[in-house]
Amino acid sequence: MEQSGLSEKEADAIYVENGRIRAIGRTAELKLQLAGRAVRTVDWEGAVVLPGLTDSHMHLSMHGMKLAMLDFSGVTSKEEMLRLVRERAAVTPPGEWILGLNWDENRFVPAAAPTLEELDAASDRHPIFLTRTCFHAYLANSEAFRRAGITADTPDPEAGAYGRDEDGRLNGWVYEEASVPFTRAQPEPDYAAKKDAIRRAWLDALRLGLTAAHTEDLRFLGSIETMRRICRELREEGIAFRTHQLLYYPFLEEAEELGVRAGDGDDWLRIGAVKLFADGAIGGRTALLKQPYSDAPHTRGMAIHPEERLAEIVREARRQGFPIAVHAIGDGGADLTLRAMEAQPLISGSRLPDRLIHAQVLDAGLVQRMAALPLAADIQPRFVASDFPWVLERVGEGRTEYLYAWKKLLAAGIACAGGSDAPIEPLSPFLGLHAAVTRRAPEETHEGYLPEEKLTTAEALALFTRGSAQAAGEAEERGEIAVGKAGDFTVIDREIEGDPEQLLQVQVRMTIVNGEIGYRAP
Repeated sequence: MEQSGLSEKEADAIYVENGRIRAIGRTAELKLQLAGRAVRTVDWEGAVVLPGLTDSHMHLSMHGMKLAMLDFSGVTSKEEMLRLVRERAAVTPPGEWILGLNWDENRFVPAAAPTLEELDAASDRHPIFLTRTCFHAYLANSEAFRRAGITADTPDPEAGAYGRDEDGRLNGWVYEEASVPFTRAQPEPDYAAKKDAIRRAWLDALRLGLTAAHTEDLRFLGSIETMRRICRELREEGIAFRTHQLLYYPFLEEAEELGVRAGDGDDWLRIGAVKLFADGAIGGRTALLKQPYSDAPHTRGMAIHPEERLAEIVREARRQGFPIAVHAIGDGGADLTLRAMEAQPLISGSRLPDRLIHAQVLDAGLVQRMAALPLAADIQPRFVASDFPWVLERVGEGRTEYLYAWKKLLAAGIACAGGSDAPIEPLSPFLGLHAAVTRRAPEETHEGYLPEEKLTTAEALALFTRGSAQAAGEAEERGEIAVGKAGDFTVIDREIEGDPEQLLQVQVRMTIVNGEIGYRAP
């Protein structure tokens, strides 16, 4: 065996007992020490062993649902997108919803999304609701608007909007919280469907080499009790996978009723920070910027909550002893978030830090303020492969110095955790590692977008190991292969140092969680 961080001369075997690494050394020496004990031996046959990879920001429930939905992530034109919708409509009973996700008109040729009329032509017998890759903008057909009870006279909600043409008529677009009536109009999945979605996601994550995920699933599962029950039952089925669950802020009341606190749980399920949103996404121009969008000077994006309401949510989270994990993509959203954190500091001695999620558009002052707080940055390296080059048009030349500025965040001493934001991006951590090292999409061959922000392979790997553990307040328990740490390993078929293109060829041989084999390649 080879292990990251240990030379072949130093060690070729690891001994795990009760889920923890108890010894690292030479095979012959460990066998002598363990003589007489009933020890199961797993031969990795020369494979490369990494610390167990953890995705620090994803949505297991939606990833599980995605596996049963139309997936437009590989689509390159609106015509192809519409064809897939028509094909699904042809085999779907009339009246049932057609759901899809991961379309991105910026990558279409030409760069245009389907219109309301085109969606109606694809099917007027099914409500159609399609989620953009950013999960902050949507497309719906007329039947979906009817089911949701939305007409041209319906006012926009406070934290969202319905797209309209010059005459005020609905044009099919739905933004941010305006999506709520559409999701409410869809049939509620029963308990079995919810559990199946989580099961599919766990098994897929293990297949891809992930030993754990930080996730927020309450908006789908509906209650903390349901979430805990599903995780318990899947564990009882023998699935070895860890979850660190963020709590969406409307569930603070239930958390208090149940006596749930940050850090509660066991080796398999832990409760994390309270999740909320400060702004939207750059793709749909709903991320909040300090200055207007360069390609749309009439808007700076939108704040999901007025500053007073944001402060109120943080105040309640602090009262219950929770850190906060805030989605903030634009520099305006980051500024709002940091002001809330600074005004209501994290409780002294908290094991878990606050989190700033995404942190895509920043400036020098914001980074300094982040470094002064007990805060971790949740970054998604794959975003650089999806968002460039069009994001440069959104922000303009004057705001690129701190655009997806991972190297600067690390240099400032900020703990950075790596995630995919699946199902927005592919779940494979090796695609995230490739993006962090190359700053480009796999099919591209240039030196990378803003190449000064490229990470080394070791820095990128740390995002998905030590960084994710720091963000969860678990740095003493996991994140590296060391005596006393958790027996979590991602076993792959090749070395990943050197040529970054090797990251695209990696095959996962085995995923081991707490000393248990969660996945073994056929």
